[in-house]
Amino acid sequence: MEPSDELRLLEATGIYRLAGSRAAFLDPVRLLGESYRRFRLVPSAYYSRSFGPSRQGGEAQAEGTAPSPDRKKRKRKRQPKPRELNAVERIAEARHQEARPLLISAHNSLLEAKDLLEFLPGMIRGDECRPNVETSSENNFVELGGSWRAPFYEMTICFQNPHGQDEAGTCGVQKRSSPLFNRIVSVEENDEAEGEFQSRLYILPKRSCFMMTDFTHVRDLIPVQELAHPAGALLVLWITNREKLRRFVEEELLPSWGVKDPTEFYWLKVKSDGSLIGDLDLFHHRPYECLLLGYINVNRESESGLKFKVVQGSQVIMSVPGAHSRKPPLQKILSEYIPGPKPPRCIELFARELGSGWTSWGNEPLHFQDSMYFSKK
Repeated sequence: MEPSDELRLLEATGIYRLAGSRAAFLDPVRLLGESYRRFRLVPSAYYSRSFGPSRQGGEAQAEGTAPSPDRKKRKRKRQPKPRELNAVERIAEARHQEARPLLISAHNSLLEAKDLLEFLPGMIRGDECRPNVETSSENNFVELGGSWRAPFYEMTICFQNPHGQDEAGTCGVQKRSSPLFNRIVSVEENDEAEGEFQSRLYILPKRSCFMMTDFTHVRDLIPVQELAHPAGALLVLWITNREKLRRFVEEELLPSWGVKDPTEFYWLKVKSDGSLIGDLDLFHHRPYECLLLGYINVNRESESGLKFKVVQGSQVIMSVPGAHSRKPPLQKILSEYIPGPKPPRCIELFARELGSGWTSWGNEPLHFQDSMYFSKK
């Protein structure tokens, strides 16, 4: 059976547009992989939650593997009686009910894409096994950045010789040292670089830039409007399902930044068989997250003269989640909505990984750049 055009596009671009819905399915490994030439992301390392220990059983289980028959059966806990929601919880429930039809429609469109469902298990498994590296040996940048030694830490950055060989006729590698904390570090070349720090190797994508600092320095970033391009900027903000926080963001934070009428997007999390990772209506553990999109320094009333596509209406993004709290890369799917010069200049605050053409700012932007998540091509 020949793959559909949509499946070919997924393999080529990392995005599968689901027909007849305001939804798309993303393959984060392919999307992130476009930033690298000599390295590839290992799918089984990105989708580690799909291959790790089962939280329910407390023992390591591969996905889809039945539990051991000799395991003692646990007593079922009595379900507590449902209590009446308070005023704030009722507002949150009303938001959920408003979004529910869109989420169900998007998920149904995924379940109808049979070719995609057949493709998913192999997509997250990949052709390679995860490198045998102990995660406990990873550097803890949060602790390191708060140490008195932080100003003295340096990273050695290795670049491939752009001309292929050095004067001796051998394949050359250029090296330079750079302070690791509280200083902007950039990879301006059209090829990825390798950073060495405390016996760990980090893969830095081409044309990437990062600044690693502890949160005491990030506090000064509250006036986000100062970071916005005068020709207009798209603000994308991940938000939890906690209603008090949501109301603060909508009623106080966004207006203080000059953002009006934000649009909601949803990230709906699914398993490798297409099912949701949890009950859609489970109050405290929704299988989706929300992000708010809005414009700064853009006059929405004169949209006819704008040279970009304006975000209109809620959309749903679906993917198989990676490590805990790791968000899917949205650069490509949001690029058409970004105003200002092209290619756009973008910054991610509180970042935990790097992106080609982006500035990543946070207390651990190298977290997912560890070589344990990559293999050489």
